Amino acid sequence: MNVLSGLKPEKVFNFFEEISAIPRGSKHEEQISAYLANFGKSRGLETIQDEALNVIIKKDATPGYEEIPAIIIQGHMDMVWEKNLDTEFDFENEGLNLLIDGDFIKAKGTTLGADNGIAVAFALAVLDSNNIPHPKLEVLVTSDEETGMSGAIALDGNLLDGKYLFNIDTEEEGEIYVSCSGGNRTTLTIPVTYTEATLDSFFNISVRGLFGGHSGMEIQLQRGNSNKIMARILKAVSDKLTINLIEINGGSKTNAIPREGDTLISVAKEDIKALNEILADVAKDIVEELRVSDAGVKISITEVKGLETSKVMDLETTNRVINTLFLYPNGVQRMSLDIEGLVETSLNLGVLTTEDAGVVLQSAIRSSVDAAKALLTKEVETLAMVTGAKFEQGATYPAWKFNPNSKLQDMALEVHEKSTGKKAGIKAIHAGLECGLLGEKLPDCDMISFGPNMFDVHTPEEKLSISSVENVWKYFLDLLKSSKDYL
Repeated sequence: MNVLSGLKPEKVFNFFEEISAIPRGSKHEEQISAYLANFGKSRGLETIQDEALNVIIKKDATPGYEEIPAIIIQGHMDMVWEKNLDTEFDFENEGLNLLIDGDFIKAKGTTLGADNGIAVAFALAVLDSNNIPHPKLEVLVTSDEETGMSGAIALDGNLLDGKYLFNIDTEEEGEIYVSCSGGNRTTLTIPVTYTEATLDSFFNISVRGLFGGHSGMEIQLQRGNSNKIMARILKAVSDKLTINLIEINGGSKTNAIPREGDTLISVAKEDIKALNEILADVAKDIVEELRVSDAGVKISITEVKGLETSKVMDLETTNRVINTLFLYPNGVQRMSLDIEGLVETSLNLGVLTTEDAGVVLQSAIRSSVDAAKALLTKEVETLAMVTGAKFEQGATYPAWKFNPNSKLQDMALEVHEKSTGKKAGIKAIHAGLECGLLGEKLPDCDMISFGPNMFDVHTPEEKLSISSVENVWKYFLDLLKSSKDYL
């Protein structure tokens, strides 16, 4: 591709472009894992690839750094696969179409995967270099971070000796992250009973133009959620008219705020005028409410002619689905009282699908307080009980608790000021970094997280700042070089 040729730091962007050519969505990491394992082995470095496809590559210390405890450089190999419905792209078989737009790298019509490909590129650039001073390095690239952190869960901590860890999976230059939320995934399945269609007109209601975003990093921006918007629309309609649901779908990832949704319904011909009037009224309210967060939102209704179906959800199922979706919690549930501006607890109703088993609602719950996470999970479970739905809890991961005695934090702050002339901030993040799980696997390991500026991750608008990559790369090298003075 060579789209990024000439950008600095050259090695970092070369490797970023190489891995961007490899399909590496969550649960589809075989190719990228094999690439990483071959990278280490081809350079004569100790390389471990486990059954979960995690890859560990170790490199000896450079002269003068032999006595410093090993540093783990950590990121994840998988990315979120997201595209707009009108974008033709085969994630499983195509490499990303990178492009440069001013100071930003983007991917044409899809997510970019800078979350967390930039960490992988940093690590490979260090491993491939012969002139960067550093202590012993243990590069850990985990699999399946985005859909439950199963790679980190499966990791054998005994494979690593490092006492310090740089997680390069945050998205704000100049901020050192030292704590993150824990989380889990929930699935609620509403059983469906079908009946013969008696209403003679069919309409598709669609939601488009929402901004979406990362369900942890951007949940506080109160951007519209297509699944909850659809619930509001359907509730307004079903309160006044008799309709039958046929199919309802929205979103594709639990950790991405859903941007688009569609619902196919049947309605009596004599109610078509009223249907359009109700939809126009509720759409007007929604557009007004989202004028700041989602100025491009569009709600439309289209009659579907010639639809050949005799199967629709019966009235009881239709109302159960609409009411459950309407009552489902979503968004920020509580702000932290300890850290100003930090979301403590949230839920993202990310995926809504109609399947053979029923209508399925999938959500991601996050909280920096384990009890609050458990309580919100219980609320969803109770909603399932009262609506006759099946509840399942998926992967869960712990919060990363602040370490007040961290040597690494002190080093990170001092080196940042020396390196950049600017003071770095210490922050907690409302997102599920793997540091919480890794802290359990490596109980004596001191950790920080940092990274370059990137925006709109988990959406097709994702972009990575070129200049910020260069700045953070220099800081990263200064950290490695300064380690013998602090650690």
